[in-house]
Amino acid sequence: MLVNGKRALAHTEKIEWIKPIEGADNIELIGVLGWSCIAKIGEFHEGDTCVYIEIDSKVPEKEWSEFLRPKHFKVKTMKLGKFKVISQGLALPLSAFDVEIPNEIGVDVTDLLGITYSVAEDNVRKANKVDKYQRMAQRMGKKFSKNPYKWLMKRHWGKVILFSIYGRTGDKSHSWPSHICSKTDVERIQNMPWMLGDGKAYVATEKIDGSSCTFAAERGRFGKIDYYVCSRNVVFKNELQDCFYDSNIYYEMFNKYGIKDVLAAMLEDMKLDNVAIQGECYGDGVQKRNYSLTNGEHQFAVFHIVTNKEKYPMEKVAEICEKYGLPHVPVLNTEYYFPKDIEELQKYVESAPSMIDGKPREGIVFYDKETGQTYTKFVSPEFLLKYH
Repeated sequence: MLVNGKRALAHTEKIEWIKPIEGADNIELIGVLGWSCIAKIGEFHEGDTCVYIEIDSKVPEKEWSEFLRPKHFKVKTMKLGKFKVISQGLALPLSAFDVEIPNEIGVDVTDLLGITYSVAEDNVRKANKVDKYQRMAQRMGKKFSKNPYKWLMKRHWGKVILFSIYGRTGDKSHSWPSHICSKTDVERIQNMPWMLGDGKAYVATEKIDGSSCTFAAERGRFGKIDYYVCSRNVVFKNELQDCFYDSNIYYEMFNKYGIKDVLAAMLEDMKLDNVAIQGECYGDGVQKRNYSLTNGEHQFAVFHIVTNKEKYPMEKVAEICEKYGLPHVPVLNTEYYFPKDIEELQKYVESAPSMIDGKPREGIVFYDKETGQTYTKFVSPEFLLKYH
């Protein structure tokens, strides 16, 4: 969940409902926002405040988290086949912790509790603020996800030592083009359950399991055009600059699809001062789902076109992409209305395979039809169980 513009992996929430699990003697199902979680019977009452820890998180090794040791202290999507229920996330009472938790709703307690992403690399790739040490770790890739580098990166003095050995001038901060577009954070609809059954029309697009790319351009002095090639957090100065992956997939997409020429043409044709193309790079080695691409092949699909931080509606994005010869994310439905409950939405999301290769799709991103400014996603629990 985004709290004050920052990704919160643990936050205080209300227990919305409690349901028995048929055949279970010690556990029951509870509702937090739009999520379903497993809890001990009697641990909560409706209306209680809890700490909700999101999926894909890792908790520190503490007395309160000892029960997660068999799972390596990771919180993941979990399916109890015996009872035919899926649990996503972990809810614990405020009294369970060794620090004082505010008894109010919507407080980010990620840092207070020492919660991190369960995948070590994500703590670099998805960081809200990336310092020179994180840039170094991102550039060094999988090497830094293993000990002793991983251990040293948890300590300031260790970071200093590693930077003295592996640091480069290019690891210093470069300005992300936030004046043109926002970073590509998409909130899960389970964190915004009030959108269910809201009666508004949405454009449904396939969510692709890859790495977010941002390519931007703006008019500079004397007719010069300034270009930006970015990952979610990092601006790359040139195609030789290393990144998290074995090769710089961001410049690869920039060159492969002629995006520099497309951006220049869009500035001219649409009479714009600035413009950004945002999309997903996917394929071999980018994520666990390779979309049947092998031998280092990568592809790109546009999901946002932005100018002055205003996103074009999704149908307009598809139209612009077709005009300039760019691929875009598959459009599944141009007038979709949310059902009133998550279960129905899940059925819709999992009702068909990926339009890219016919295998399971990760999920769906929904954009409000008229403006495209409001959008949310639903990631298939079955997809997470299979691939993550």
